[in-house]
Amino acid sequence: MLDDELLSTHLQELRRGTVVLACLLILRRPNYGYALLDLLDRRGFAVDANTLYPLLRRLEKQGLLTSDWNTGEARPRKFYRTSGRGVALADTLSRDWDELDTALRTLKGES
Repeated sequence: MLDDELLSTHLQELRRGTVVLACLLILRRPNYGYALLDLLDRRGFAVDANTLYPLLRRLEKQGLLTSDWNTGEARPRKFYRTSGRGVALADTLSRDWDELDTALRTLKGES
């Protein structure tokens, strides 16, 4: 039987890259960080704000996201959107994910 710490470590490793892909896919439509946290959670990607915001900054620095401030509301919000480069990466990662999924399903069927 797996202990909780071992399971938690491996689940975190497995999900780390999927959160990047999920953000790139979701942010094809502009959204702000807090709403993105909610969308990710509702779609099965439990992400902490302390993880998401540094990730968004990193993706923006890499040119995979763009951002704009919306100051038209009472509280200014930074809206993120997947850039053209980010869309291309999301497309490539999605294809690779599909290939990995097929390979894993084949392995599971062999056992």
